[in-house]
Amino acid sequence: MSIYAIIETGGEQLRVEPGRFYNIRHFALLKPKFLGSNTKILIYRVLMIHQKSVISVGHPWLKGAIVKGRILHSHLENKITIYKMNSKKKTRRKLGHRQNSARFVVDSICLNGKEL
Repeated sequence: MSIYAIIETGGEQLRVEPGRFYNIRHFALLKPKFLGSNTKILIYRVLMIHQKSVISVGHPWLKGAIVKGRILHSHLENKITIYKMNSKKKTRRKLGHRQNSARFVVDSICLNGKEL
């Protein structure tokens, strides 16, 4: 598409386009009781918007820029296993955790109250 935005969420920067879905980690309120399916979200941390041949860059974020979307579902990612072993000391340590993640779809990108 000719319209896309770069947003900051979950400690990383994503290039998002309307109509596509993305997985994000560390999203605020990732508890299942708060984030059900079809929960609408607004993301104000928009770093850049590209539309046709015009590029709008914020410092650090664009004022008046909003990415509107909705949560499809929240889930746990695959388990990460951390295994530490000291040879000749007979010490072994095995840890693991699963991280919360949410899949959301971008509905529209707005700049100064107008949908692009």
